[in-house]
Amino acid sequence: MGQTVFEPWNDPEAKPLIQFKNVTKRFGDFTAIDNQTFDIYEREFFALLGPSGCGKTTMMRMLAGFEKPTEGTILLGGQDIAPIPPNKRAVNMMFQSYALFPHLTVWDNIAFGLRRDGKSKEEIAARVEEMLKLTRLTQFARRKPHQISGGQRQRVALARSLAKAPKLLLLDEPMGALDAKLRTATQFELMDIQEKTGTTFVIVTHDQEEAMTVASRVAVMDNGRIIQADTPARIYENPNSVYVADFIGEVTIITGRAYKSGAGYEIHYAEGTAPFYAESETGFGDGETCHLALRPEKVAISAERPEARRNAVQGEIIDIAYLGNLSTYHVKLPTGQMIKAQTANTRRLSRRDFTWEDRVWLSWSDTAAVLLRE
Repeated sequence: MGQTVFEPWNDPEAKPLIQFKNVTKRFGDFTAIDNQTFDIYEREFFALLGPSGCGKTTMMRMLAGFEKPTEGTILLGGQDIAPIPPNKRAVNMMFQSYALFPHLTVWDNIAFGLRRDGKSKEEIAARVEEMLKLTRLTQFARRKPHQISGGQRQRVALARSLAKAPKLLLLDEPMGALDAKLRTATQFELMDIQEKTGTTFVIVTHDQEEAMTVASRVAVMDNGRIIQADTPARIYENPNSVYVADFIGEVTIITGRAYKSGAGYEIHYAEGTAPFYAESETGFGDGETCHLALRPEKVAISAERPEARRNAVQGEIIDIAYLGNLSTYHVKLPTGQMIKAQTANTRRLSRRDFTWEDRVWLSWSDTAAVLLRE
């Protein structure tokens, strides 16, 4: 049996769990969220990604009920959530600081919200044990927060947030305090827990890799607007703008003018040089300004001119970024344009083919680059 692909956003019958309808949020003269309409579906792991001050935290605070929209509506399960106070919503928020009670054990931290809701002792015990098991904390149940590691404290905060079985869990920069290796391990744990519980997760992060790893869809934000909300693969391979292409991963952007040619376009980018060629889903008028976005791993580097490719240029290696498994070459064309090319380091450093100031050929296929309007 093939696993069915989880893509409710492509299903016209699917009812969203959360609907933002023309939501604007102003603080005085400052517009933090600018007339946004979008949906989040049940069981999604949805990431709000963007630089500091782009509005992602305001978006989350409105979902949690700490802020109300200035205009527009937010619906949860079809119901306007504005009148519902934060503690009555089927929403829970996990803060960056974890906000654990230092004097309570792990067990009591997880039980806290359930006790406040007046659940019976049996119900509380059963639910806490279930959460301990889910977050692999059973053996730490009797410890206090200061007696466990940062990664374990984070799991306690997660267990506590999930104990009340919210429909929606909001995670604000949840890995901010963890070191790189632990972050990666924790990302996979989060995905695993999200899948097991079926809770809808919305995560706020400024770390592209994190968003791309955990999310079913990523919303890339800028200046209070979602520029593109799509699957990680589409955001990487089919960005809708230079901003999104540039925000995620490494990229070379070459600006030129497009002219229709066969199945694609010739891109004239500098006087007296042969144009580049690209196929494109976006249509351009002849002579219209366009931006060619080219990922370094799609650019081949060679000593001789490759025969079969029409996108081939010669340049000089100015910089080499050695990343262990990969090397990124920064190659300057005679026009001054820089292009990045990336190769996998399958051989030892001493056996490398190219070094600084070498003249090399760069080439890529007709479909390697994405042609963008803005």
